[in-house]
Amino acid sequence: MFSSIPSQYYVIGSTVMAIVMGTFVMFVRMKASKVPTSEKKIIIPPIAMSSGALMFLFPEFRVHPMQILEAAIVGMLCSIILIATSKFEVKNQDIYLKRSKAFVFILMGLLIFRIVAKIVLSSSIDVGELAGMFWILAFAMLLPWRIAMLIQFKKVKKTLPIKNV
Repeated sequence: MFSSIPSQYYVIGSTVMAIVMGTFVMFVRMKASKVPTSEKKIIIPPIAMSSGALMFLFPEFRVHPMQILEAAIVGMLCSIILIATSKFEVKNQDIYLKRSKAFVFILMGLLIFRIVAKIVLSSSIDVGELAGMFWILAFAMLLPWRIAMLIQFKKVKKTLPIKNV
């Protein structure tokens, strides 16, 4: 069905989608600092993203073990930057994600890194495999970041007096 479409169109299309999604994430994150956060808001993104693993049911997206390891390591290294810039603050007995001035630049840098890597790697790695690798990279970046956020959130939450319900 899709085999008649040249692979460079997939690279271009997925790059455009990465830019759109990256921009969307930046705006969502900037708005998130204006409303109190919760454990649920921290946990839902990796759970929602995990459904993307269903792509590996299709042979086109399967990745070799070494590529899995490479993508996971790069994702975890990128998560360190996100963990370092994600802090919480208490306002009126509610916990907010503190807006980092560097966060937008970090997200833009990660997006540019991803686009350049995709363009470079697309000449030597099949587009489907590359999609699988970038999903692994993104998940390996998101999961440790959100776990660190949850731990930090719970520490801050323990410092708050119990609210009257």
